[in-house]
Amino acid sequence: MPVSVIHTPSLSDSAVDRITAAVPGELEFLGDFYRLHHKRPLSAAALIQLRQQLHFDINPVPADFDPGGIRLLISDMDSTLINIECVDEIADFANLKSEVASVTEAAMRGELDFADSLMQRVHLLKGLDEGVLQRVYSSRLKLNPGAEQLLAGLKQRGIKTALVSGGFTYFTERLKQRLSLDFSLANVLAVDNGRLTGKIAGDIVGADAKRDFLIQLCKELNIEPRQAVAVGDGANDLKMMIPAGLSVAYRAKPAVQEQADVAINRGGLDSILHLLSAACC
Repeated sequence: MPVSVIHTPSLSDSAVDRITAAVPGELEFLGDFYRLHHKRPLSAAALIQLRQQLHFDINPVPADFDPGGIRLLISDMDSTLINIECVDEIADFANLKSEVASVTEAAMRGELDFADSLMQRVHLLKGLDEGVLQRVYSSRLKLNPGAEQLLAGLKQRGIKTALVSGGFTYFTERLKQRLSLDFSLANVLAVDNGRLTGKIAGDIVGADAKRDFLIQLCKELNIEPRQAVAVGDGANDLKMMIPAGLSVAYRAKPAVQEQADVAINRGGLDSILHLLSAACC
């Protein structure tokens, strides 16, 4: 029987009426969300309409998704685990935030080649004192809502965590240590005599590298890619999402919303825990 997750701890009578009119079924309250046991599948058109009408997320659970088998969650960093695009905030210290942010936005929508756009943006940072990285980390970087609750829930379930980013190791390594994450991968900003050189040291972590990192970690953990959840917001996350057992678009660009298995636009990252609790006979 098809199942959907209603990501809210409470439902008004009018919301219940709208949901059951669109897809007749039985609602089951599970503490901080609802599970809807369908009598018939929820059409794409009905799902879009419900999401527009209601002030919470609704996600049909993919029929082949096995929540109990998940052993790894791999997440993008910028605008996914955290609230900012780090490269844009670094550029702000060179009075170039608007210019860099417009390129970042286009790259995340999939309109520009990621590697080329990253090299273009990093080049504009040439000459900045590396101290601006700490200023961005300490004063501008915040975790997105629900991040800490999500990580605590994953730890309770014995699920490993990985952070992968087209951003920079300066931030991923600090977050890995701070949040006790298991794995991380990102780009290395080249520095010379305390100043950014405007270059990336080593290979660029783009869409292919993100996918390969997921597959590599699955091999190391002796699990299948279908036992991983991939979370992201930009076009460079799509390749990583393909082999995963569940792909999650978190407040994502349109292309990602269209292709991911589920979408979280109103709730926090801890909404992912609802999906991991959604197994139903």
